[in-house]
Amino acid sequence: MLSGVSQVAAQTPSDNAQQRVEARLQDAPFYQNVLKASALLPENMQQRSISCTLAQSEKNNPEYKSSRQSRLNEPGWEQRISADWDYFGETEPDTKVLVIDHRQQGDEMAYRYLANGHSQDTLYEPWSTSKVMAITGAISKARSQGVGARSLAGGYVPVADLITSIHTYQPFGKANGNSNAIATYMVNAAGRDYITGLFQGNWLKLSNSTVGLRGGYYVEIFNPGAPFWLDTESEKQAAMPILTANTADPGYRSYRCETCGLTGNKPMTTLAQAEWLKRLAVHERDKMTRHPNLTGEDVQTLFYGDGHSDSEHPHGGMIMGISRLIPHALSRALGGNVSSAKNVLDQHNEGNWRIFQKIGWGPSETRGKSEMAMLAHLCLPGVMGGREFTLAAHTGVEGDAEVRVNDAAKKMQRLLDLTMKTLLTMSQDK
Repeated sequence: MLSGVSQVAAQTPSDNAQQRVEARLQDAPFYQNVLKASALLPENMQQRSISCTLAQSEKNNPEYKSSRQSRLNEPGWEQRISADWDYFGETEPDTKVLVIDHRQQGDEMAYRYLANGHSQDTLYEPWSTSKVMAITGAISKARSQGVGARSLAGGYVPVADLITSIHTYQPFGKANGNSNAIATYMVNAAGRDYITGLFQGNWLKLSNSTVGLRGGYYVEIFNPGAPFWLDTESEKQAAMPILTANTADPGYRSYRCETCGLTGNKPMTTLAQAEWLKRLAVHERDKMTRHPNLTGEDVQTLFYGDGHSDSEHPHGGMIMGISRLIPHALSRALGGNVSSAKNVLDQHNEGNWRIFQKIGWGPSETRGKSEMAMLAHLCLPGVMGGREFTLAAHTGVEGDAEVRVNDAAKKMQRLLDLTMKTLLTMSQDK
């Protein structure tokens, strides 16, 4: 949940922050019933596609541009996309949200980028939402050696179990539930130079050269038992190192390193995070922006946890990400309420809606604030002819006391309520 901002020997984030927050907020209803709540799942989970059913339009709506039109595979694409950086109007101070709105135009996917207050390129601490980047990097590193996500870390633990445990913060299959330690193992196995390179010239080609992942999540590092991933079908192994300390990675930087600002050693933006997740979500539909190593099977494992070993739970992956902030916001926007969120979404979408999400939060002594971050991909096939969004958001409140995290979360709920109401009450042709 937390990546932590407090320092331990100026090298690693605090490994006590999450426990302190839990202790202080264990009786807070919003924290327990909304923020920490298990995922709401759609009625129909038989259909396991990541693709979202969208009304196909032959008309080339100038509000949307395809990857080809924006040349998303070339540097400087941020200046060529269709964007309204103040689409959501006036929002509360210290709030950032960016939505990539998807549209099917002929045989191409097309997009428009919508934000609040020109916040799309403002650096922030992404907290645990950046674990999606850690997972992507680790799978990519293994795939470059011929081994994918449906493999066994250390020859024993299904990678899908690790992915699911990162998102649920609970033991899952053969994964122990220590999300921070598992994600730190993923970062170390991939290498911080490698993951940061994916933000830069090796994949996203961002203009903002300060975006990257140089930190970790925990002092303790998950150990699967052996430094490789095993594909049991081919018997291939991919070398995936197990470091004894984060500092053993040459790409590691301490939280307040010389080149690190107040946002620390994992500085990201809503544009960077949303674009990363969007490209994964359209992997099979938009060849121009595909990850250079990943396959459709790898992305499927991230989103649905295919290949996991937990017989008590049929579903895994990012769809199991905790919190009900987004479904509550969607329900309100569609005329329902909090208690009816699942029913409202099922009824509007014939049980085929999807929310793939990762949240993160924590108190920051460095910035004197408590913060929350959200990264998600949404599919609403029955709403307005079919709507699909990728979203990244961040909120902060003054005060770094653990109890203030709950206030940052409530602020996130208000921001998401406004975002969904705006998206679902305005035409795509706005």
